[in-house]
Amino acid sequence: MAPNPTIMQAVEQLGYRVTIGDVATQAGLNVAEAGQGLLALASDAGGHLQVAETGDIVYQFPRNFREILRNKYLQLRLQEWWKKVWGILFYLIRISFGIVLVASIFLITITIIIIVTAANSDRDSNDRGSNFGGGFFFFPDLFWYFSPNYDTHYQQRRLERHQQSNLNFFEAIFSFLFGDGNPNANLEERRWQEIATVIRSHRGAVVAEQIAPYLDNLGEVYQQEYEDYMLPVLIRFNGQPTVSSQGEIVYYFPELQVRAAKQRRESVPVYLEELPWRFSAASSGQITLSAGLGILNFVGALVLGSLLRDGTVAAQLGGLVAFVQGIYWLLLAYGIGFLGIPLVRYFWIKWRNRKIVARNRDRLLRARLLASPDAALQQKIDYARQFASEKVIGREDLVYSTETDLLEQEVERSAQIDAEWQKRLQQGSGE
Repeated sequence: MAPNPTIMQAVEQLGYRVTIGDVATQAGLNVAEAGQGLLALASDAGGHLQVAETGDIVYQFPRNFREILRNKYLQLRLQEWWKKVWGILFYLIRISFGIVLVASIFLITITIIIIVTAANSDRDSNDRGSNFGGGFFFFPDLFWYFSPNYDTHYQQRRLERHQQSNLNFFEAIFSFLFGDGNPNANLEERRWQEIATVIRSHRGAVVAEQIAPYLDNLGEVYQQEYEDYMLPVLIRFNGQPTVSSQGEIVYYFPELQVRAAKQRRESVPVYLEELPWRFSAASSGQITLSAGLGILNFVGALVLGSLLRDGTVAAQLGGLVAFVQGIYWLLLAYGIGFLGIPLVRYFWIKWRNRKIVARNRDRLLRARLLASPDAALQQKIDYARQFASEKVIGREDLVYSTETDLLEQEVERSAQIDAEWQKRLQQGSGE
């Protein structure tokens, strides 16, 4: 089985020398999952285990471990290949909706012109000329997008608005239709990363009130009083509760108190904030343009439908008109969907964002309790500090490593012990 890519990424971000607590914090993973994943990765990628005097284990990985795994696992090579291919395919899918829109407008417009021209040809020559001219100039706005010289000033202003967005025209069409994905797709990952970071910032010992701003669904009031919502946190990070003589519960997490290297304190938000859904990443000008073209396409489809109502028109003209009549219902369905999907999505986003605002407000209120804690809460926090600890496992703390031969380590360790005894004897004789 291929190694966990989340663990691989965490190892790289942490400098290739990590503890279980380091990876669990960086990736927001379950401690047991992080431990099993590190063992598997060390076995597959040629990593080494370093054991400290305290019994804590540090995992050391070669910097080219991805290359080692790539050569070993066909699955990893296929995953990397598919990631590149899917990036191209998804881009083609995104721009296809804009291409279909332009093609639909073009087909509808040309078909209407052909039908109107054919109808005018049945009249006398004088009327035909005047009516044809009127019919043609009824549709010039349909071609404004294809004409670079049409209303140059308006085009320039539109381009300036587009510069505010990183999306091109066809990407903006897709964004207008379907949006740009869930902004909180990694919410659970962020939740556990921030919880682990909070625990580490307090040196592995916290009270429930310090974790509550990052959780949802705390349960009923009686469940909150018994702090039942801390159970998933304890299970995930192998925490241990302890009770003071006053009945206050605090929680400490031994695995998160051990580091492979000293790191600067990471900043963490005071509460878990969900991001609101955006209707589209396109600029306002691109959204207006997309909606305008959608309306134009829909109205054109309705006009074309009225002209094709008499089935003899397509039979008489044949060619393109007959083809468009055959796919007319697809064109109409696309026109309805192009306007209907964004409209439904707009109201759905409004409803979704109201719930997000409510959840953010609840978490923020819980965070504010920590800004000005009452006497009881401050007493709990002070009690938790008694269990706070941080161990950084340096190379001088190691008693065993799989990097070198065991006999060599025993000799080196013996020399180190003798040197320490000599130092102590010299200090004793000096006194």
